[in-house]
Amino acid sequence: MTLIKTLKQWQESENNVTPERIYLNRRKFMTKSGVFAASAVGGMLAANKLLLAADGTPLKKLPHQKTQYNPGEELTTEQAITSYNNFYEFGTNKTDPAKNAHRLTIEPWKVKVMGLTEAPGVYDIDDLIDYNNLEERIYRLRCVEAWSMVIPWVGVSLASVLEKLKPLSTAKYVRFQTKLDTEEMPWTLTQGLDFPYVEGLRMDEALNPLSFMAVGLYGKELPKQNGAPMRLVVPWKYGFKSIKSIVSIEFTDQKPLTTWEKSAPHEYGFYANVNPNVDHPRWRQGKERRIGEFRRRETLMFNGYEEEVAHMYKDMDLTKFY
Repeated sequence: MTLIKTLKQWQESENNVTPERIYLNRRKFMTKSGVFAASAVGGMLAANKLLLAADGTPLKKLPHQKTQYNPGEELTTEQAITSYNNFYEFGTNKTDPAKNAHRLTIEPWKVKVMGLTEAPGVYDIDDLIDYNNLEERIYRLRCVEAWSMVIPWVGVSLASVLEKLKPLSTAKYVRFQTKLDTEEMPWTLTQGLDFPYVEGLRMDEALNPLSFMAVGLYGKELPKQNGAPMRLVVPWKYGFKSIKSIVSIEFTDQKPLTTWEKSAPHEYGFYANVNPNVDHPRWRQGKERRIGEFRRRETLMFNGYEEEVAHMYKDMDLTKFY
């Protein structure tokens, strides 16, 4: 009897993924040909600086297991991922985090756990993350600003972290908060956002198998500009939901008021699911600009993870803004 294995949308044979070495060589050739935008080229030129830890040493490798969480698309280069991103605590331009996040102190790293849980307290990151069982998941990242990447994250399932914290059955939501230190992050004093940065998920979203707590990318520890030492990755939601540099986790029976929702409720909803059929007031969502590609591509419903997550929203009118 022959068993035929059907892969889900996010699964792909690892043999079909372009190795980083080959992909970077291809990108170098195309850059010389003038294909990529100046911003991407600028990020590549800064690569040697970006991929070092704060003390000037290379980022540490993280032993991990490969998985089938993989859309089978070309990976965004490590240089682009670490030089083009949003982390408003370190500036509002896409290249600011790479220049400024070296100020972030990540050792030691403590996470406060509170709310509707049997295990409140202050935890070391090693108490939450099982570094002996790290896995790689290659996920699409879709920004509400209509650009996207494909990133090989390293970490553990979010469910494995939350289950250690023993939330009560009355917990309906989980609230996350980013570190705030005005000496390390003086940019927070001059912006209109209400810091510290806050995000949240419904409990069923948080426990969904796709939800991920990342501590690395490209097989190495997470760079500070990408949310070191631990950040959320929720691949079917717009990127601003994937909160960085988490210092507190709270279980609650009330829907958290998130930072962008508080700042501009007419533009940013709590759910923020990727939906090509509902435009943002400033950005159309039907197409996206994949960093490193010349042409725009169609945006997929739930960022291509519809089969795994659509059931959680079956009672919601997805033609409306949430």
